[in-house]
Formats: sequence, structure tokens, C-alpha cells
Amino acid sequence: MSIVERQPPLDATERAAIAELIAHYPTARAAAIDSLKYVQQRRRYVSDGTLHEVAHLLGMSAAELDEVATFYNLIYRKPVGEKVILLCDSISCWITGRDQLAAHIHQRLGIRQGETTADGRFTLLPIVCLGDCDHAPVMMVGDTLHGNVDTAALDAIFQPAESDTP
Repeated sequence: MSIVERQPPLDATERAAIAELIAHYPTARAAAIDSLKYVQQRRRYVSDGTLHEVAHLLGMSAAELDEVATFYNLIYRKPVGEKVILLCDSISCWITGRDQLAAHIHQRLGIRQGETTADGRFTLLPIVCLGDCDHAPVMMVGDTLHGNVDTAALDAIFQPAESDTP
């Protein structure tokens, strides 16, 4: 499935929310990360057009805001699925079975790292560390952290998610 990268311009509600975020800081630029996170929460990713609009609201160039956005690996600049699966690829997770989990995700959902399911529900992305090494292997699905994950746990995680209706 090809997810179209076009997004409509920011609407009045989104502009007002970003203005409210800006009001919490001594300068508009200081609201850059919060503004990007807000847009992503509403739209799943920050398109080029949206980045330009937000940059204008913050009094920044699009290049400056893009530097902020691309520095943080959890600000998505390309379309992602409804739920992002972050699979830790630290040494702790690798030693404890991370590659087997990646293979099982591929078998179960038909996607590899960097890919999105055909229905647009899931995107699988690697992440350097989720900071829960004592529970390796670790992954996040959406905002939920899962530790000590094996293939049975993975099946349990995805079974309810797969049965949800979009």
C-alpha cells in the first residue's frame, strides 16, 4: 500500500493549539518539539508542507525546524501506520532474541523494518534503545512498552490489535 504523503494545511484548531503551546515558552522557537509532537499526534507524521507551516508559526526557517525534527528519531517525517512498532536493536535485545522477534513480526504481519502493513495499521521501525535493558528483548507498540517479549508474547500483543476495527 502506498500511503499518500499529502496533508491538508493546518486547520484553525491546530493553529490555535500551536499558538497555545507557544504561549507557554519565553520564545516561539522553544515550542518547536512540542509543536512537532502535537502535529504528529494529530496527523501521524509531519509532512513537508506542515513543517513549513509550523516553522512559520514558530518564526523559524523550515530548514531549522527540519533539523530539530530529524534530530529526534520519534518525530516521523514520512507516513507511518496507525500504530508504530519500535523494536529495540540494542546489544541486550539482540542477545536475547530481537532478530527472532523481527522474523516473527515479518511472518505475522508481512512487514520488515521500515515497512508498513498493506492496510496501513502497523509500521515496524528499529530503535537504538528503549531504556529497559533488564527486560530485554523490548518493544513498543504505540505508546505501550513490552518487555521480556518472546514469540508467544508477541502473538498475544498483536491478536487484540489485529481484531480492532480501524
